[in-house]
This record gives sequence, structure tokens and C-alpha cells, in this order.
Amino acid sequence: MMNNLLLDAAFSKPTPRPPVWMMRQAGRFMPQYWEIKNKYSFLEMCKTPEIAADVTMLPVDLLDVDAAILFSDILVTAEAMGGDLSFTQGVGPRFANPVRTAADVDNLETEVSGKLQYVADAIKVIQQRLNGKIPLIGFAGAPFTVMSYLVEGGSSKDFKLTKLMLHNQPELAHRLLAKIAAVTADYLNLQIAAGVNSVQIFDSWAQALSWADYTEFSHRYIAEIIGNLNRKDIPVISFCKGSSVFAPLMAEANPDVISIDWNADLLDMKKKLPKTVAVQGNLDPHILYAEKSVIKQRIHQLFERMRGENGFIFNLGHGIMPDIPFENVKYAVEVIKEFRY
Repeated sequence: MMNNLLLDAAFSKPTPRPPVWMMRQAGRFMPQYWEIKNKYSFLEMCKTPEIAADVTMLPVDLLDVDAAILFSDILVTAEAMGGDLSFTQGVGPRFANPVRTAADVDNLETEVSGKLQYVADAIKVIQQRLNGKIPLIGFAGAPFTVMSYLVEGGSSKDFKLTKLMLHNQPELAHRLLAKIAAVTADYLNLQIAAGVNSVQIFDSWAQALSWADYTEFSHRYIAEIIGNLNRKDIPVISFCKGSSVFAPLMAEANPDVISIDWNADLLDMKKKLPKTVAVQGNLDPHILYAEKSVIKQRIHQLFERMRGENGFIFNLGHGIMPDIPFENVKYAVEVIKEFRY
């Protein structure tokens, strides 16, 4: 029998305790991750189904979380569309051919599911290994976030070039976003067809946008993607940095779950959302650096605040940082799994 805690909470059904998984739970804070990472490049890890499955399973085997999340990257869609993607240690992702002109946008492909078949293959291997034990979450990057990497040519602190396109060439920005949105919906449906049990959309850089720009250049495309998903029995989680501001608008895109950053009071935010929308979050990941007594206290504080509320998935307000002690993450999961309402 599958542990259905995550799916039940995502569909706002009662659960005996909050389910737990964490963003970046299969990552650099684990010594076992580095044993794999030191043998292969990051893209090799993403594109080799057996290796992607190995990494996906690390937190399942070592932390006993309530859900696995596919090991991949939000930029595989941009690469499939024609982006020349590389990852450099200490630098992060880079595109050697940034998208800045109408011709650049025109050159991007949208029929790319064949190029992403390795993700479907990885999902099948992972589901064989999970053997029905816990749900598997698939994911994709939201169009604005993927656009920002393509336009900037990599990570950015101020998103200056991206915002210039939004403000000086809004029609071009919309053409680019529409292409990314079409690819993203197809990609998530490919994951659903391959066997994921839930999907999450990551809008990692939404907090760079004003309310008006978020509405026009992010929200509308996420709503379009969610509207095009084959989502029967597949809960859709919507995450963005900035969700403490944007959550009421995010709900209008019709996700099942909104993942809340740590700047908001989770119960207050839940009460502002439709009753059918669950919340995920929202512990400040920096708390996992603290002493174990503090970690336990803060988790219990959050759980007591949410007592009596259906539709609550424990997570962090963002991903686990690479230098958080593994033992602290393991301890946090143990505290959560011992808790009962």
C-alpha cells in the first residue's frame, strides 16, 4: 500500500500528521550525493535514467520522507528548445546563446518532447524502485523563471535584461513566454504519462517582479499550463519565491497546493485562500542550521499553528542549502514523522 499522506493532504483530505518532503532533498548537503556527483557532470546525472533514479532515491532511503521528487533541473526544457546549456561548479547554469532578439525567439523549437524522453525513462526506473511505497513528484520551471535564464544567459542578481525585454518589448516577451509555456505543459504531461503522482511548478525568480508584471508575465502562463495538464488524480503544486505576496493570485491559476515562502504566517495565508487549496511550507531553511532543540521547537510551533487544518504539507520555504548538516535534516524528518494531531 502506498503511503498516501502527500496526495491526501494535497487534495485537502484529513491526515494524522503533516506529510514531509523538502525541496532539494536529493542534493549537495548529502555526502552520498557527492559520491555520485564526483563521477559525472550534472547534465550526465540528469540525462542518465539510472543515475537520476539513484539520486532521487537517496532521501527516500536515507531520510524516509513521504514523497520522492524527480532528480532533474528546471532548465532541461530550455535546453531542449535550443539553449546551449552548461553547468560550471561555483558559477551555475550558463547559456552560451542567450535569447535577446526576435530571431532568437523564432529559432526556439517547441516540438521537443522527443528530446526529453530521458526524463520519462528516469521516471519509469524510479517508479520501479519505489514499488508503490510513496508518491513521486515531477516538476518543471515556470515560464518567467526559465525565460530569465535564457535572456540573461545564466543566473542574475537584478534580472536587468529580462526586465528590459518585459518593459521595452512586451510583445517579444509574450512570444517567448508562450513558447516556453507550451513546451512546459507538454513536458509535465509527458511526466504524468510516464507515471509521476504529482507535479510542482517552480517560479524561482517571481519575487523579482512587481504585482502588475507578475500578473502579466508569470501568472497568466502558469494558469495556461495548469489548464492544459492531464491532472486527473494528479495534484498540482505551485511554488514561487514571493508566494507570501502572490499566493491569492496564484490560487486563481487553479493549483491544488500553493507552496508558501517563510515570510508569511502559514495559517493566515491558508485562510486567505479557497478552502480547496492546500498549503505547503513554510519553515525557514536556515532553522536547519540551528541546535536540534530549536529545530524541534520551530517545527512543533508550526504544527500547532496549523492544528485542525486539512490540506497542509510540511516543507521548507525554499530549498535545503548545501552546507546544512545532514544529521539536522534527518532529525527534522524524525520529529515530523513522530508528530500526531
